[in-house]
Amino acid sequence: MGDDSEWMKLPIDQKCEHKVWKARLNGYEEALKLFQRIGDEKSPEWGKYLGLIKKFVTDSNAVAQLKGLEAALAFIENAHVAGKTTGEVVSGVVTKVFNQPKARAKELGMDICLMYIEIEKAEVVQDELLKGLDNKNPKIVVVCIETLRKALSEFGSKIVPLKPVVKVLPKQFESREKAVRDEAKLLAVEIYKWIRDALRPPLQHINSVQLKELEEEWVKLPSAPPKQTRFLRSQQDLKAKFEQQHALGGEQCDEEDEEETAAAVDPYELLEAVDILSKMPKDFYDKIEAKKWQERKEALEAIETLTKNPKLENGDYGDLVRALKKVVGKDANVMLVSLAAKCLAGLASGLRKKFGTYAGQVVPTILEKFKEKKPQVVQALQEAIDAIFLTTTLQNLSEDILAVMDNKNPSIKQQASLFLARSFRHCIQATLPKSVLKPFCAALIKQVNDSAPEVRDAAFEALGTAMKVVGEKAVNPFLTDLDKLKLDKIKESADKVELPGGKKGAGGGGDKKPAAKTPLPAEAPSKSSAPPKKTQSAAASKPSAGPSKKGKPTSAAGGKNKKTSDSKEFTESELSVEVSEELAAGVLPAICLQQLDSANWKERLASMEEFQRAVETMDKADMPCQALVRMLAKKPGWKETNFQVMQMKLHIVALIAQRGQFSKTSASVVLDALVDKVGDIKCGGNAKEGLTAIGEACSLPWTAEQVVSMAFAQKNPKNQAETLNWLANAMKEFGFAGINVKGFINNVKTALGATNPAVRTAAITLLGVMHLYMGAPLRMFFEDEKPALLAQIDAEFEKMQGQSPPAPIRFTKKAAAAAEEDGDEGEEQEEDGGGGGGGGHDIMDLLPRTDISDKITSDLVSKIEDKNWKIRKEGLDEVAAIISEAKFITANIGELPLALKGRLGDSNKILVQQTLTILQQLAVAMGPGLKQHVKALGIPIITVLGDSKLNVRTAAMTTLQAWVEQTGMKEWLEGEDLSEELKRENPFLRQEVLGWLAEKLPTLRAVPGDLMLCIPQLYTCLEDRNGDVRKKAQDALPTFMMHLGYEKMTKATGKLKPASKDQVVAMLEKARAVMPAKPAAPAKAGGGKGSGEPSRAASASRSQPASEDFTDSKPEVKKVRGGVAAKKGAAGKKPAAKSVKDDEDKSGPIFILIPGAKEQRIKEEKQLKILKWNFITPRDEYVEQLKTQMSTCFAKWLQDELFHFDFQRHVKAIGFMIERLECEREATIGCLDLILKWFTLRFFDTNTTVLMKVLEYLKLLFAMLNSENYHLTEYEATSFVPYLILKVGESKDVVRKDVRAILTMLCKVYPASKVFPFLMEGTKSKNSKQRSECLDELGCLIEGYGMNVCQPTAAKCLKEIAVHIGDRDTSVRNAALNTVVAVYNVCGDQVYKLIGNLSEKDMSMLEERIKRSAKKTPAAPAKPSATERSQREHPANPNATFLRKPAQEDPNKLKIMYRTYRIQARQNAQHSESSHPSIPKEFQLDLDMIEMDQSGVCELPDLVQHKLDELLEPIMIPEPKMRSVSPHFDDLHNSTASTINFVISQVASGDINTSIQALAQIDEVLRQEDKAEVMSGHIDQFLIATFMQLRLIYSTHMADDRLDKKDIIKLYSCIIGNMLSLFSMESLAREASMGVLKDLMHGVITLMLDGRVEDIEDGQQLIRSVNLLVIRVLEKSDQTNMISALLVLLQDSLVTTAGPPMFSELVMKCLWRMIRFLPETINSINLDRILLDVHNFMKVFPKEKLKQLKSDVPHRTLKTLLHTLCKLTGAKILDHLSMIENRNESELEAHLRRSVKNSGNLSGLKSDRGNEKTGLRTEDRMSKAKVSDILSEIFKKIGSKENTKEGLTELYEYKQKYSDADLEPFLKNTSQFFQSYVERGLRMIESEREGKTRIQTSAVIPQHGVDSGLSSNNEELKPAVYYERLKILRQRQGLENTSRGVGGSEDEPQQRPPISSLLSSKPSVASSTDMLHSKLSQLKESRELYQQEHNTHSPTHPRSASPAANLDDLKKRLERIKSNRQ
Repeated sequence: MGDDSEWMKLPIDQKCEHKVWKARLNGYEEALKLFQRIGDEKSPEWGKYLGLIKKFVTDSNAVAQLKGLEAALAFIENAHVAGKTTGEVVSGVVTKVFNQPKARAKELGMDICLMYIEIEKAEVVQDELLKGLDNKNPKIVVVCIETLRKALSEFGSKIVPLKPVVKVLPKQFESREKAVRDEAKLLAVEIYKWIRDALRPPLQHINSVQLKELEEEWVKLPSAPPKQTRFLRSQQDLKAKFEQQHALGGEQCDEEDEEETAAAVDPYELLEAVDILSKMPKDFYDKIEAKKWQERKEALEAIETLTKNPKLENGDYGDLVRALKKVVGKDANVMLVSLAAKCLAGLASGLRKKFGTYAGQVVPTILEKFKEKKPQVVQALQEAIDAIFLTTTLQNLSEDILAVMDNKNPSIKQQASLFLARSFRHCIQATLPKSVLKPFCAALIKQVNDSAPEVRDAAFEALGTAMKVVGEKAVNPFLTDLDKLKLDKIKESADKVELPGGKKGAGGGGDKKPAAKTPLPAEAPSKSSAPPKKTQSAAASKPSAGPSKKGKPTSAAGGKNKKTSDSKEFTESELSVEVSEELAAGVLPAICLQQLDSANWKERLASMEEFQRAVETMDKADMPCQALVRMLAKKPGWKETNFQVMQMKLHIVALIAQRGQFSKTSASVVLDALVDKVGDIKCGGNAKEGLTAIGEACSLPWTAEQVVSMAFAQKNPKNQAETLNWLANAMKEFGFAGINVKGFINNVKTALGATNPAVRTAAITLLGVMHLYMGAPLRMFFEDEKPALLAQIDAEFEKMQGQSPPAPIRFTKKAAAAAEEDGDEGEEQEEDGGGGGGGGHDIMDLLPRTDISDKITSDLVSKIEDKNWKIRKEGLDEVAAIISEAKFITANIGELPLALKGRLGDSNKILVQQTLTILQQLAVAMGPGLKQHVKALGIPIITVLGDSKLNVRTAAMTTLQAWVEQTGMKEWLEGEDLSEELKRENPFLRQEVLGWLAEKLPTLRAVPGDLMLCIPQLYTCLEDRNGDVRKKAQDALPTFMMHLGYEKMTKATGKLKPASKDQVVAMLEKARAVMPAKPAAPAKAGGGKGSGEPSRAASASRSQPASEDFTDSKPEVKKVRGGVAAKKGAAGKKPAAKSVKDDEDKSGPIFILIPGAKEQRIKEEKQLKILKWNFITPRDEYVEQLKTQMSTCFAKWLQDELFHFDFQRHVKAIGFMIERLECEREATIGCLDLILKWFTLRFFDTNTTVLMKVLEYLKLLFAMLNSENYHLTEYEATSFVPYLILKVGESKDVVRKDVRAILTMLCKVYPASKVFPFLMEGTKSKNSKQRSECLDELGCLIEGYGMNVCQPTAAKCLKEIAVHIGDRDTSVRNAALNTVVAVYNVCGDQVYKLIGNLSEKDMSMLEERIKRSAKKTPAAPAKPSATERSQREHPANPNATFLRKPAQEDPNKLKIMYRTYRIQARQNAQHSESSHPSIPKEFQLDLDMIEMDQSGVCELPDLVQHKLDELLEPIMIPEPKMRSVSPHFDDLHNSTASTINFVISQVASGDINTSIQALAQIDEVLRQEDKAEVMSGHIDQFLIATFMQLRLIYSTHMADDRLDKKDIIKLYSCIIGNMLSLFSMESLAREASMGVLKDLMHGVITLMLDGRVEDIEDGQQLIRSVNLLVIRVLEKSDQTNMISALLVLLQDSLVTTAGPPMFSELVMKCLWRMIRFLPETINSINLDRILLDVHNFMKVFPKEKLKQLKSDVPHRTLKTLLHTLCKLTGAKILDHLSMIENRNESELEAHLRRSVKNSGNLSGLKSDRGNEKTGLRTEDRMSKAKVSDILSEIFKKIGSKENTKEGLTELYEYKQKYSDADLEPFLKNTSQFFQSYVERGLRMIESEREGKTRIQTSAVIPQHGVDSGLSSNNEELKPAVYYERLKILRQRQGLENTSRGVGGSEDEPQQRPPISSLLSSKPSVASSTDMLHSKLSQLKESRELYQQEHNTHSPTHPRSASPAANLDDLKKRLERIKSNRQ
């Protein structure tokens, strides 16, 4: 016992090692208890046992071992460090536990193995178990197999890789032990569950009896794929979901789960590769050349046997392929041909992608051999070519296939087409782009008309397959030449095609609706209404232009043909003179035709004028263009001697080309004449105008080619010079897209040699412009010119250096229309708008290339391969000569690649270098076509990098770089070739390749996954014995990591030896710290979009990597949080220790403002000195970096709290930050980037308390930033917004709601167009909630800000959004549909073009939703604010708005309301913001609650009472900072507000009882005056719910005979009772907004006129109550809103005749009543708003139209209203027209002037600037002299140091007073610096003033004019105030303040330049397009922000759907400025 007691005293870890087994047993027991007790997985206690765990499991005593196993299991489960022990412990378990007789020991051993897998160590465990299979003890083998089976069963095939298991499985079936065989069988069954038939090939050679048994077992298995039931630590979210499903009975299968099911395993992957090259018969190459066919057959049979191996080892198969190719091509014995073809097929399927290198050599031979008729040969060739196709791409084979398509032999054509058809089946839309499809379709169309039926059928099949794959829409443009019969045949073929995997083709049936009745061959369905679209957008005046044309077959045909594609535009046959005259007579006045050929020039001139007038008024569809231009050519035609008549003629040609459907036929009639006149001094300008118009109609490339050839066919040098000048200018205007350089390059060469200097100069100028687009390649055309001329050309090129091509401002009409329609918006932009993107490759395609394949003869190839080096050199010299002579060559170079490849390994180094030089030459000559030779010729260049001679290596590197320049890196990194090269143990090669990769990888944005194959070699190089290799490998490490990620690379170290692994992991850690960020996406300069766009594109791309990463962030959250905590541990403990001190320290500022610190941080991040804030989950180094940055700006104690490991400290710290937010505003903004970054870390916490606190602070923070007018920088936004968007997908509703609120506020401090791309990234998330929320937000942005927010382009965004219509998740689908509907509401039918191809199902869903939304519009956009007054479009029939399924539809209905008000919230938030520093509780419905409970609200009444009683008593209204705060803004009232929201939502319920109960509760609140205040802020919401219920009763309940009419009367009574209570309280009644009042009045008046109500008992009484209610509403509502609402309602009722006839009469009665109130209310109404409404009314109903109505009451009503207003306000009423932008649009102003004329006081009023009578303003009779005195005084002050501030203030006030004052004379002679100083000063003063006015307006509404008085609507600023601000902003942006501010108008030619054109740009000479671009982008942003800050509502188009209209207006103006300046 003595000994016993001795060891009892030892510590646990020593007991565990004791030699006495009892001591160990006791130690294990205590260790087990200890392990279960330690709470922290990172406790240092675990470290003591790291070395002992192996001993626990390998204990020699069986009893102790059992306890040891239990303790070990507990250790592995709980210790953070357990993973380090995996290898040794599992090895111990396998050898010492699996052989134990006790079942419990084996069980524990297995549990330990599985636990290691759970802690992410699957690979190590699997390796050890597989080693165990080789153990001699069968018991161990059995348990190892069983463990593998269990692991696979629980964790699934993703975590337990099957390839190594399958590899050793067949061996186990051969075991002597039955137990092993049985266990192997069970394992095989388990594996089969996961990978199905992929298991068959590896097991095909086992014993047939065993295989049969297995087959029987396999048949019994269920067909459903198995699911993972146990999860890794990183998969805890999956585990939770799995458990939840289990709890629900496992019925629901969530989308993520479906994704989780293992992807089908490719059997090929499980096979072992066989090396057949070494097994080939030695005499194969001799035999294959033998004369006896039997010997050749023997050789081929031997190869055929080898190629039957399903997977072949990679190697050099070049010689073998060449030998087989020769047999296929040359052998006369058809049996051998088919044998060789089989061998090729075997090679292709065994090598897969690795065979791609040889594909290009073999395919042409096979295609040629299809001339054979014998079926077995054809079949073998088909199999071979099909197998080869799968190893390469269609693009690579396209040239070879196209080459045989016009072969004379029909069999070849047939088989080529059939091969295409089979190949297309394997393609998808992405792999079959237009560029590939176009040439194939052209070739197939020829074959469709072939004489041989089999060729035709094959072509039909190929075209049908293509149509099935990419959709009709994509193929139709290429089929315009075919007649209907053939088209139908193609469609028939398409229907028969079955794509692999049963996939439907893109857009399969979507496009099949017949588009028009006329059977036109070239129909492009779904485009019928497009032709007018383009012309309309300019005039925007004839909305009816579209449909009216459908009936006219000729014009419809024209419009469609013109649009279908570039390949086929509108064509027409030539007309005879007689036909032309007849057609012209139909459209021209008779006098015009008579005088055309008059001898008197004046009559001819008059005739031309008539002609011009006729053309200007003619409809596009009716214009016979060709006939008209032939009339112009009628004698004297183009020989006209009078220049005036000639000018008119040329102008008319331009008009016809612009306005009509102008074909190339028409163009060819006039082009000659135009070219003839282009050099004329007087008529040249008009001739050029005509040429440009024809360029727009018939495409510039075609026009240019014609014009230049015509000019040079003449001999007139003036014409030649002017033609070239016109072309140079046209290129700038149209862009370079599609220009065929070859077409006129020879003429340019002629011009360069011309004797006339003007022609030479023009040619050189043209070359300069072309150089802008083409760059260096252009010079190659002129290298053989004289040196002097070359010097001139070079000088011109030099001038263009560094300039970027201007964005095109003109477009071919056809291309523009096509761009709108073609789903391929992106492609169109590249072609049309490629103004700036011209460089390099696109231009390379234009160059004329020579096919040199015929010069690469077999003699030349044999020369290059000769044994004598001199002959080899001769061969190479010849090749070099061929290439240099051809200059540009096609990709087809015959046998040359293989020949040159041989020379790269030549023993003679001189020849190697010569070959490298040839390859460089080849790169330049071939251009992008070089890609297809990368595998055959490029990879061998890399091999040369291993040469021992430095000069050879240098040459090889130069060649490599030259190749990469042409091909890009993708081809080099794909496949295993690069990793194979790195396997060569050559230090030179390794260091060169790694150095090259280190240089290239950081420049790539994405790399192929195959880069991962290089990692094992990279790790080997890290430990290479050569120091240089090691260094290069270390340098390359971070660049690999930036693409592959740290996690993947760390995982790859698992296969290294332990010693190596530690070293490599340490290096990876270092590399991680210096890892470069991925480069941003290149900014694409789209056509005419200005430079605002690229910066946005760049910002979007910068967020891309970040947001891509978020998608996988979930699984690692928990782990990472732990990781962060570890670092924080030390820092965190200090604050806990000092408690008393803490409070003393905390008195100082928490943020320290260091000037310039933020800018410095931005700079460092840009220069990559610090890590970019961009991660999936925050790694320790990010946290450390943030700590370091914070240390200078944050109080020490606060930083300690922020990085404490206890979350409660975080909550405390945020509390402090909330307290100090107000008093430390400036410092908060100074540290804003760091604050936001810290919050992004909190988004990765799982603690809801912290998260809610974070969101609370963020709401306050953004409210503060908004009030400070601060705008987030790009840097702040990209490091915060993507992470915020992550949280929008949070499962908790409260969190989502807050995040939404923050996103709304974000748009006020950061342009919505920049938030948009972040949300787009969010839609790619795996989290369906996040996807749906992001889509919802996108919809709100589009509705709120118009289409301009869609960045980079609307089409691209919408295509991505539309993808989600097919999402599995319903909410995502709905959100996507709603968003597309939002777009539809903004831009109408154009949405179908923007979204591209959708599947039939998705398209039908969308169309259904759009139809539904059209029905619902009146219910939804009832806007509570006057700002949205413009949204007044209603359907013709007010009854069309009712929903059909009351009970189910409710939530959706409210969803629409909710959406509408979310948008409102964005625009209305300003009021509430100014009233309280916390986030405004904007009016919204609590939809989440409504969705949870749709049934009824039985228990609700008492709930409401409790809430109200509790919450209303203890209210402590905070001291008002700016004005009194109504209680619903206070945070205390969250719950009250949400309760009210909920009850209100029930009012609109489809269930009558539910609705009555809800109304009863609200009535109870309204009747108690002390509680009624709670309803404040919810009035609009309540009224909307009410009139929705009224509509529901009117449409549904009243028509439902099953309902008791008493219930309906009861419901009506409740509604009317509530309304009467509500409208008896003036304070609440005034909250009702205009839009809501309008809809309410509509509902109530409709009820009064409902005959069905009168027939019901008590119906009369009800109608009397309604009458009373109407009077109450009229009296108590806000008078301005009420009059506006009635005016709009009257207008709508007069427009739509469908409603009851009495309706408009009742509305007018209400108006008369309102007029009666005017004398009392005139001081409280907003006259500006009412006059705007009257103006809009008079615009729709001018006096004449009003008088035509049946009744004259509307006319009288309007006159009375205006008369009363004039009487009450006198002449001052004319001051209240400020909100009307274009007063000439209606007769309002004239009417008012007439009304006030008698008082004779017009002189002092503002006169309309646009009025022709008054040229200048006469305001205050300010004389010009006086103005200049005042201004010069002001400018003197600004110029003096002391008074500069005062001067600026005076100038600002002066500008305010005289907003169109002319400052030009005072600024003209000042410096650029002074001008910008003045502008900056004015801007500063403006922002200060606006800040103040915002504060004032919350207390008092500023008076506008003298008589306007105080606005009764004290919730909102007067629109006039905003309008004034908009004026200022417009002026600042150079837009003046009326619609004619830019570009002048006919009435006002002497328009003065606005101030900003002087302040913000250099004198006009120096102004450039670049400045305009930057101005455009500034304007866009400032306008957006302005909109966000100020509810901009310039009433440009009062009835348009959104602010987008205003933006379009501004865009147009900017376009005008641009064209004026050029």
